[in-house]
Amino acid sequence: MLVGAAAVVITLAGVKAIAFLVAPAFLALVIVVTASPVQVWLLRKGWPRLLTTVALVTVVYAVILGLVFVVVVSLAQLATILPQYAARAADLLKHATDELARVGVGQQQLREMASSLDLGKLAGLVGSLLSGLGGVLTNLVFLLALLLFLSTEATWADQRLGSIDSDRPWLTAAFHRFASGTRSYILVTTVFGFIVAVLDTIGLLIIGIPVPVLWGLLAFVTNYIPNVGFVIGLIPPALLGLLDGGWKKMLVVIIIYGVLNFVVQSLIQPRFVAGSVGLSTLVTVLSLVFWSWLLGPLGAILAVPLTLLLKALFVDIDPTAGWADALIRMVGRGHEPAAQPAPAVESGLEPEAGPDPKTTKKAEPGQAGADPGEPGPAPA
Repeated sequence: MLVGAAAVVITLAGVKAIAFLVAPAFLALVIVVTASPVQVWLLRKGWPRLLTTVALVTVVYAVILGLVFVVVVSLAQLATILPQYAARAADLLKHATDELARVGVGQQQLREMASSLDLGKLAGLVGSLLSGLGGVLTNLVFLLALLLFLSTEATWADQRLGSIDSDRPWLTAAFHRFASGTRSYILVTTVFGFIVAVLDTIGLLIIGIPVPVLWGLLAFVTNYIPNVGFVIGLIPPALLGLLDGGWKKMLVVIIIYGVLNFVVQSLIQPRFVAGSVGLSTLVTVLSLVFWSWLLGPLGAILAVPLTLLLKALFVDIDPTAGWADALIRMVGRGHEPAAQPAPAVESGLEPEAGPDPKTTKKAEPGQAGADPGEPGPAPA
């Protein structure tokens, strides 16, 4: 037991040390798994494997580079407009410190708070983000290279899984469950994230929040972060609304985001994503905390697919792990687990049952299958 616990700790420490490699690699795997049905469809249509890979990689590259371009342009715009709100931020900060001083907050704490909320530092932070694009581009090149190699290997996935299935069918079934669940989760989250992002962008554009496209893109990305992504995507535009138009404008931003999040992400989206994920809210929150600690920001975005992978490899393949599935699965109407095949058939670990000796008729002597040592009937 102690040896196993020590091995787990050492493994986690190793993964955390190379998180800068593990997180992009798993992100590339999730993208390839999500796009694999398109690749399979093109192969069935008679496309050559090389042409299929090139077409798929080109589309994925175009989407990723387009998103990066929008982020860079929006950050540049944000860096130019933030200094315009310096006077407004100073007035709000002075008013806030005066109110805090009235309730007994010390001057030292007020000075530290004022220093940490300096808008000039925020503008400098945006500038440092732009100047640090070299490291981002390095990670992007690594991600694009992984996508190319994984997409090439994905064209032969059926042969590889067929070889594994002949020896360990339960492992192949686990891979298929992970791929199916991840694909459904990513597709549903992407569609609803895009809807929310477009609606948020339109709402921010109507009320006059600067760089609404950036905040819409932020809402789209944070939609992949379960439970708390909405709050992360709300904070920057709400603060900018406070600087641009005061408390009323900030309140309007919060109302827009709150209504859209409640309707789309709380009422509609769970009806589509629950069947593919099937994880309880507590497990989802704990997985978010764990993977964020282990892999950083990408771990927060990939928390659900990573948890689905662990579930497939350590719970779904074990016929005796039904108790673990019951603990982590979302329960209630519409969340009942699907019927599983018998363990012997699914896992392939037990031999098939032979014929029942009570119902099997013995063969007559001289016929095929008769016991040569058993005497036959007496001759007439």
